[in-house]
Amino acid sequence: MGFGLMDSLFPIFFFLIFGVVIAMFIVVIVKGAGQWSRNNRAPLLTVDATVVSRRADVSHHMGGAGDAGMSHSSTSYYVTFQVDSGDRMELRVSGKEYGLLAEGDEGRLTFQGTRYQGFIRSIENV
Repeated sequence: MGFGLMDSLFPIFFFLIFGVVIAMFIVVIVKGAGQWSRNNRAPLLTVDATVVSRRADVSHHMGGAGDAGMSHSSTSYYVTFQVDSGDRMELRVSGKEYGLLAEGDEGRLTFQGTRYQGFIRSIENV
């Protein structure tokens, strides 16, 4: 008694929430595929640049039932480069590259779209 309305609304809310979650996954996949495609079409460029900043983004994750409540963390590394025109771009780099680059480093930056390809320090800075 009294559960008639709840019994009829629960399936609607369940499928609505399920649909929103699925739609969010689809949007993320489509956006990622679009960025990947744009990067592949972009020319490979090498320009003079200066390292102006670095940052690390640490994400913490709690494990599921199979992980017995263990937590995990992952770190993404980013470096901001400034080119001769004054424009700046932040690119994701590997942990090894992050450790090798320092603010103020000058050299030749190679990138393709939003993909970091490499940085070679100027001989004067070595």
